[in-house]
Amino acid sequence: MQQNIQRHRVVVIGAGYTGASAAGRLARRLRSEDVSITLVNAEPDFVERVRMHQLAVGQDLRPRPFHRMFAGTGVRLKLAKVTGIDVDRGTVSVTDANGAGQPEDLEYDTLVYALGSAWNTRGVPGATEHAHEIAGREGALRLRDRLAALAPGSPVTVVGGGLTGVEAATELAEARPDLDVSLVARGGLGDWLSPKGARHLWKVFGDLRITAHEHTAVTAVEADRVITAEGDIPAAVTVWTTGFAVHPIARATALETTDDGRIPVDGTMRSTSHPDVYAIGDAALVAGPGGKPLRMSCASGVPTAWQAADAIAARLTGGKLPTTAPRYFNQCVSLGRKEGLIQYVTADDRAVNATLTGRVGALYKELVCKGAAWGVANPTMGLPTRRRRVTAQRAGATAPAA
Repeated sequence: MQQNIQRHRVVVIGAGYTGASAAGRLARRLRSEDVSITLVNAEPDFVERVRMHQLAVGQDLRPRPFHRMFAGTGVRLKLAKVTGIDVDRGTVSVTDANGAGQPEDLEYDTLVYALGSAWNTRGVPGATEHAHEIAGREGALRLRDRLAALAPGSPVTVVGGGLTGVEAATELAEARPDLDVSLVARGGLGDWLSPKGARHLWKVFGDLRITAHEHTAVTAVEADRVITAEGDIPAAVTVWTTGFAVHPIARATALETTDDGRIPVDGTMRSTSHPDVYAIGDAALVAGPGGKPLRMSCASGVPTAWQAADAIAARLTGGKLPTTAPRYFNQCVSLGRKEGLIQYVTADDRAVNATLTGRVGALYKELVCKGAAWGVANPTMGLPTRRRRVTAQRAGATAPAA
């Protein structure tokens, strides 16, 4: 007589690139008779975060509802907002995404923490009150409305000289050539690029008439300007892109976290303090090549999702643990719809003197964006996979042995 084994409960919180990829990959590697997979997210549609600058300037994005993406996979979508985690009891507290209904606790045997990150004001006075962010759809839509109301000649200032800031400034300048767009960078413009890449970036900025304020730190933001030590910069709209801050929930739990709230993990993305919790994407502190932490990005996050999903499946089924460490290959930068910059890098993300630019670079970046979204719905990359049985002795374990 076959033993009746309770299904192993996997709860994935957050359905960005990493959480959605992990949930789908688990569903395609494990049998639904043995494992239940619940994906918790406040929104019913997948948000292509790498396209928020496009949404902000008025472009329409293709809707990607989760119920279609996960149809037939066995993943259960729970539309809710995560309000707390009790890692000692093994529960996630949620409330209805619309604020209605009673709070609920979801029990888990394995938790995949993928709550990601939001914009980071870095404590600059006035940034929260007066600046706009494009780290999420809600912020991008607010900026979209504000930009649509601007009169020709209005100054728009992008604060932040990283990938997000460069993409936002060029997208704005191309879509609205009637606006006076500037970018404020704490360092040099494109100083992370190779000489060839930096030259191309400067060329595009010149063609789009974007003013670059290099080596400039913003000390405050007001309704009509940003304030720096070098002087005030007019800004009818300020767009804030100075990096990301992780969701604060992890720091309120018994999980080990870093000073910035990320969860340290081992090579399989398992929490170093709680082995039934896996952290992926921006939420995790992941050691890359040479021990250098991976930066917060889609390029870093998706490989961590694959690693976690494969490790969970291996531990539940007695399979072989994944050993491939995440690494970098290139940085893909859109510079509007007509220009792009693909900067090739070393495994630990240092630029080499090899790039793709112009329309070829733009096409490459577009294919990367489309491929990332396709990969969420096809987490095993369209390759055949066999759903493996969970072994009886592991099915109810909260901390399976390595």
